[in-house]
Amino acid sequence: MNSRWIDIDTDNGNNFRGYLSLPPTGTGPGIVLIQEIWGVNDHIQAVADQYAMDGYVVLAPDVFWRLQPGVNLGYDEAGSSQAFNYMKHLDFPQAVQDLTVAVNKLRSLPETRGGVASVGYCMGGLLSYLCAANAGVDAAVCYYGGGIHNHLDQAGKISCPILMHFAEKDHFIPASAVEAVKAAFANAKNAVIETYPDVDHGFNCWQRPSYNQKAAAVAHGMSLSFLGKVL
Repeated sequence: MNSRWIDIDTDNGNNFRGYLSLPPTGTGPGIVLIQEIWGVNDHIQAVADQYAMDGYVVLAPDVFWRLQPGVNLGYDEAGSSQAFNYMKHLDFPQAVQDLTVAVNKLRSLPETRGGVASVGYCMGGLLSYLCAANAGVDAAVCYYGGGIHNHLDQAGKISCPILMHFAEKDHFIPASAVEAVKAAFANAKNAVIETYPDVDHGFNCWQRPSYNQKAAAVAHGMSLSFLGKVL
């Protein structure tokens, strides 16, 4: 893969890093890929490479940099304990501001040709939703975004196309939360909400026990079709 870490400058002179993966052609539309709570770990880097092979210029920013730069955790008990602690202490409004900087950075790269979308998983799914409302992305994809139902006051600010994937048997996101999201977007022509039967939270991650190949493949295909149309 043609990938590397790059610096992303903030307005106050600080900078953080992001994993940049380029498509085989070297140019394409952009995706800001937003991490799970385990950081921009080996899995998220692989997902970035996957989207790059699909023709996108992908930037996965280090969301936890203000807490601990370079978090790269595994999905075992010790890694998960650290991951949940990082999420607990994350300043989400500040994270959205940092992601806005990342979106603008990606737009400015000479390799980026076309629109820029946010795609996020787990915690990143919520952040992708918030980016749709606040970061000026051209589209957003949200995989099992926990807590979206607590931010439905932001729904009216979302004018870009948005695709949300939920798991029917998600032990983190109750069915009532998904129904609340569906109700909030019931009359929104820009929103598509998909629920996958008999799968749990994290079904896209092949390093987690909840991985489901069929649901992951269907969701990835739907995400590519969605992004292909709107970018």
